Amino acid sequence: MALVWTEKRSGTIAPDERLPWGSTVAMGVQHVLAMFGATVVAPLIMGFDPNLAILFSGIGTLIFFAFVGGQVPSYLGSSFAFIGPVGAVFAGGGTIPQALGGIIACGLVYALIGLAVHLSGPDWIDRLLPPLVTGAVVAIIGLNLAGAAGGMAAADPLVAIVTVLAIFVVGLRAGGIFGRLPILLGTVIGYLAALVLRGVDPDGRAVVGTVGPGIDFSGLGSAAWFGLPRFQTPELNWTAVSLIAPVAIALVAENAGHIKAVSEMTGRNLMPYLGRGFIGDGVATMVAGAGGGTGVTTYAENIGVMAVTRVYSTAIFLIAASVALLLGFSPKFGALIQSIPAGVLGGVATVLFGLIAATGARIWVANRVDFSKGGNLFVAAVTLIIGAADYTLNLGGFALNGITLGTVGAIVLYQLFGETDRPDDFEFVGDDAIAATERRG
Repeated sequence: MALVWTEKRSGTIAPDERLPWGSTVAMGVQHVLAMFGATVVAPLIMGFDPNLAILFSGIGTLIFFAFVGGQVPSYLGSSFAFIGPVGAVFAGGGTIPQALGGIIACGLVYALIGLAVHLSGPDWIDRLLPPLVTGAVVAIIGLNLAGAAGGMAAADPLVAIVTVLAIFVVGLRAGGIFGRLPILLGTVIGYLAALVLRGVDPDGRAVVGTVGPGIDFSGLGSAAWFGLPRFQTPELNWTAVSLIAPVAIALVAENAGHIKAVSEMTGRNLMPYLGRGFIGDGVATMVAGAGGGTGVTTYAENIGVMAVTRVYSTAIFLIAASVALLLGFSPKFGALIQSIPAGVLGGVATVLFGLIAATGARIWVANRVDFSKGGNLFVAAVTLIIGAADYTLNLGGFALNGITLGTVGAIVLYQLFGETDRPDDFEFVGDDAIAATERRG
């Protein structure tokens, strides 16, 4: 396990390198902030304790780190793939303990798939997920979340714009360590802007004379500095298991896409760690379910942070996991984070989710995916729309949402049509438009 990192102060920071420790700690905090919104939102939607989700995201990240030997820079947070199946359990009269039992079963299936990949090698995963598919999957993760970013930004467009501009200025104009912290500093600047422009709104109502809501500090005063989360005991229910266990398929596709994306970004072949990554993620999901947390997965938000900072040091994720552990035992901090205005979160999400989508396109460019071949073009086109429009396919009590359906669709369509081309005597309706565009360029 890599527990020693070579210090490097500038340029791209590889997984086995690190910035000076002060900067590394700051970067770790930034990654926690990047994942915080999604990690808290998912349990709130499902009716779970968000502080438990934070706690188990830290524990899960440490478990993942151990299984991959500290070689894969990645953070584990609440998976949105569980929302639909958990909702189906509740709709059928199920309870949170029964849902937790299903989450544990899903983690077990996931870990067993990881064991199979580890023993047989990742080559067959490479064939299932070539750069065309990986780029499409990464892109639809960002595009699928665009609506969520827009919804948050719409709550206070002015503050969202200030936050986006702050991230741009810090990330593109600031030097030194400040230039490495655009998300963290952009969030702080956006928060201060909301405080100045909107004031304090203890009742959560719109402040008179302003466009957006003020900052709600009502839950901060009553929250304890330190306290145990409300752990829950899982319960075995076969109906819940049948609904939730198949989520493992979505997690496999999602995690594989993330690891392949990080491989492309870092220039390191991380695919030999794919099976171990699946096992670590599966075990982390089982541990989370055993204590009352949501299922976990590698986080695209953190991929977005790495894309903009070019810092891939795995040391950062040890720091981030440790911070999440501490925060999981601090209701006070949880209340502070939850006081971040929606406009600020919308600005941050706009940048992060956009970076994720752009990273997918970057994978295509870096691997020179040939879009002159009709098969590649069609597969990418359909995948992007399925993911962006959040197409949903209901199979009994199991729902495949835009990301999962797009991922599965991209894999299947590529195996059937990828790398193929149309006959010479068939004229694709878009050829003339594409050629005209190229001539104008």
